[in-house]
Amino acid sequence: MKTTGHCLCGEITFEIDGELASIEICHCSQCRRAQGTAFATNIPVAASQFRLLTGEDSLSSYESSPGKERVFCRRCGSPVFSRRAGLPDNLRVRAGLLDGPLATTLSSHAFTDSKADWWQITDDLPRFPGVRGQV
Repeated sequence: MKTTGHCLCGEITFEIDGELASIEICHCSQCRRAQGTAFATNIPVAASQFRLLTGEDSLSSYESSPGKERVFCRRCGSPVFSRRAGLPDNLRVRAGLLDGPLATTLSSHAFTDSKADWWQITDDLPRFPGVRGQV
């Protein structure tokens, strides 16, 4: 199973080989600022399953905090994925870039303690005040 995706301008195209993990919703202040929205929608992907098809020269990155790299298209600004230095084999691909329909679902909300005060969570997904999986 392969899932394809691309940035806003189409310069960067990629595919993910294998079944998609569920989509994690992050409400932390860094994700909100990086996305310009109330939250980020991320899919954990093994680096070995992610393949850049076009646009390698258009990728740029920013270290938003020590060991946290955010990779984006330098032409259109679309965030593509993030990764941590301590987990180099794991990417968090931005779900909004994927071509649908997607064979996955939403899993949870993380960092709800720092969510935008103007956004209401109205679903019944698990909520975590900080890192997903920690109460």
